[in-house]
Amino acid sequence: MSDFDAIIVGGGLAGLTTAYLLAKESAEVLLIERGNFAGAKNMTGGRLYSHSLEKILPGFAGEAPVERRVTREKVSLMTGDSSVTVDYFSPGLAQPGQDSYTVLRADFDQWLAGRAEAEGAQIVTGIKVDDILIRDGQVRGIVAGGDEMEADVTVLADGVNSLLAQKLGLRAELPPQQVAVGVKELIALPASVIEDRFQCRTGEGTAWLFAGQPSGGRVGGGFLYTNKESVSLGVVCTLSDLIAGNATLPQLLENFKRHPAVAPLVEGGKLIEYSGHLVPEGGLAMIPRLVTDGALIVGDAAGFCINLGYTVRGMDFAVGSGEYAAQAILQAKQAGNFSAESLDAYRSALEESFIMQDMRLYHKFPHFMETTPRIFAGYPEMASDLMAQLFVVDGQRPQPLYKKAGRSLKTVGTLNLILDALRGVRAL
Repeated sequence: MSDFDAIIVGGGLAGLTTAYLLAKESAEVLLIERGNFAGAKNMTGGRLYSHSLEKILPGFAGEAPVERRVTREKVSLMTGDSSVTVDYFSPGLAQPGQDSYTVLRADFDQWLAGRAEAEGAQIVTGIKVDDILIRDGQVRGIVAGGDEMEADVTVLADGVNSLLAQKLGLRAELPPQQVAVGVKELIALPASVIEDRFQCRTGEGTAWLFAGQPSGGRVGGGFLYTNKESVSLGVVCTLSDLIAGNATLPQLLENFKRHPAVAPLVEGGKLIEYSGHLVPEGGLAMIPRLVTDGALIVGDAAGFCINLGYTVRGMDFAVGSGEYAAQAILQAKQAGNFSAESLDAYRSALEESFIMQDMRLYHKFPHFMETTPRIFAGYPEMASDLMAQLFVVDGQRPQPLYKKAGRSLKTVGTLNLILDALRGVRAL
């Protein structure tokens, strides 16, 4: 007889959601987290779309340690000294079921861990899982600290670089173009200063993404999220582009922070946290085999993440995958069958879910970004030049608008602009 119905490796949102839902149905659950507490290693840009967790814990934002509800969206194209920004504000962004929140994972994950423990899940922290326990060709648990712990099902929620999934042969080593490296600073500022600088009311906030200069003109970008009394400022760059570039990621972040459009936003702030993280960027192409006899994969370990340039999603996917994993495990428990065929109910549920529907819809976009470097170099220059043509008044002889626009279009070429627009629309 197994020690547990399920052992979950990893205390992020996917693992904690799985643990909470299993324990709620009286399953014997052990969750093992390598960090000193749930969320200790979970650096993220900081935005949670609420819909998936709202389904599981209705009204969660009323008790969870969320930071600010996002009511303003900004996207900027940046050169070395200029910025062209699209700014969208709407009360509709705060409507229940379609709202989102900035969060600090160290606080938020501990709250969710508490909810799982309240239902009976056992959470052990500060332990590294060394290996997978396999008997008679089926996963039967884990090996940690020299001890073997058995379970009917093992859930791999150990992040994008899941070495355990590689050991099981469920995925190969990640190619550098399918993974990005993110680095973030958490900068403390008074709430009143944040609300003044970002034009938001108490409890409301801004999500701001940047392309161009933050990643050195390569595939990647910058982000800024407003919290209650801090801002999350960071840079993400695809590993393959980072290797090919001239600047390190810390240097890119420092350049971004000093940019004349960004520096006033964080002026007077105090650095209180510095962290780095791997991010899945390959889209549908990097999703591994999700189930095997006695085990399945959830969250970032499964590659569930989408970066569309104007929005980044991963946390709602993590929560959703945890929900479908728990459902499949409970069905397998009722049937007394934990084979890959039985656990395949997880994959089937995913196929019909918002997760795979979104991943399939945008499956061409990672390749589009990878093969269109003009997005990160040429287009920011073009946008900046066009704005200068429109807004700089120098007393010289005026020219028609079409001539001004024509000069700016030469930065990337009219044909390239048309072809990129067509490819981009098709990818989206």
